[in-house]
Amino acid sequence: MLAQQQPTKDDLQKQKKQLEQEIKELNDLQASISKNKKLSLKQLAIVQTKIRKREQLISSINKDIRRVEDQLYSNEVEINHLKKELDTLKQNYAKSIVFAYKNRGSYEYLNFLFSAQNFNDAFKRLTYLKSYRQYRETQAETILKTQNLLEQATSTLSNTKIEKTQVLKNQNEQLAALETDKKENARVVQDLKDQEKEVQAQLRKREKQRQELNRALAAAIRREIDEANRKEKERLAKLKADAAKNKSTAVAPTTKPSTETSNKTTSNKNAIETTGGLVKSGGKENGDYTTFESTPEGATLSLNFENSRGRLPWPVNGGIITHDFGVKQISSQLREKNDGVFIAVPVGTGVKCVADGEVATIINLDDDQAVMVKHGKYFTVYNKLASVNVSEGQKVHAGTVIGKAAVSLDGNGGEIEFRIMNLSNQFLNPHSWLKPL
Repeated sequence: MLAQQQPTKDDLQKQKKQLEQEIKELNDLQASISKNKKLSLKQLAIVQTKIRKREQLISSINKDIRRVEDQLYSNEVEINHLKKELDTLKQNYAKSIVFAYKNRGSYEYLNFLFSAQNFNDAFKRLTYLKSYRQYRETQAETILKTQNLLEQATSTLSNTKIEKTQVLKNQNEQLAALETDKKENARVVQDLKDQEKEVQAQLRKREKQRQELNRALAAAIRREIDEANRKEKERLAKLKADAAKNKSTAVAPTTKPSTETSNKTTSNKNAIETTGGLVKSGGKENGDYTTFESTPEGATLSLNFENSRGRLPWPVNGGIITHDFGVKQISSQLREKNDGVFIAVPVGTGVKCVADGEVATIINLDDDQAVMVKHGKYFTVYNKLASVNVSEGQKVHAGTVIGKAAVSLDGNGGEIEFRIMNLSNQFLNPHSWLKPL
């Protein structure tokens, strides 16, 4: 099993900068909401989101500390290695200097040359003396280079120690901020308990809107299914009529049809046999496909949507999730259920389609609107819109502006809800389909 690659300094710095920016946006949003003395669930969601982001930031800082400590260890190993190498070089250089000093006289030099047996031997001895002199010079240069490397490594070690001090300081600051956030979370939860009646009223209103939208969506999906089945039956009826027409215009054979021709007829009969609007192939119902995928366009939309799982773009740029998917227990007496994700954004923010499809229906809900887009056998829902920029039956693409964000339920800024559904009227977790935040 391959070891997991450690994040680089640039990766950690980029992640740290992004998290710090998200925390800053949360603080700004919290400050704007705090001006309204009326407590809301959005405030709790912001505080809890801030705690999660702060914990992620601390985790990133811890990874950075480990990186710095690994770098310190590597620097210390390198310095020790350079010191040993420098000591060895100095000792060898000192020996060569002593040897040169003892043989510094011209008599020893000439005696060494003239004691050669022949001319070739004398030439070799002369070459040796020159190379030995060059060796001493090279030794001196190597010592200087090693000293420079040692100074650089020592400087790097000093800078790394300073960096570690700064990272540890940042870690302590974030840990202190996390404790403050947790205390704030406890305070908001307690305040919500103290204002339980008001909070329950908010939850009841939100639940009423959820059920009202669910009924409208269920009715819209039934209409889409009925329409798809109708079109499929018309298509299959046309296939049968064309087959009958081709059969009646064919020249009747004078001899008994061959076994091969009989088999082809039986095969064609089975190919167009239908039950409940779904095509049967070879007399067996094909349960892998629905009537929404009976056309090339519908099949392509379904396949593209499925293949984009985990990579779909978010319907808004920026924003903060204030109410997440699923059932959430706020306190022992308070809980909420969401079929999608609620994203806090400035009022009027453009809401964009996440994939190619067709506008199935537009739903009016009190002061807001919702748009359902069909992507083959999948649907996306864009709720809490102040205005809509599309019409029913319109072809849309990923990035098409569906509408603009409306004012949130508590009146603090804007808010949109995003859902993903299938033909069975089941709500799918958007986090499994959208790009990771």
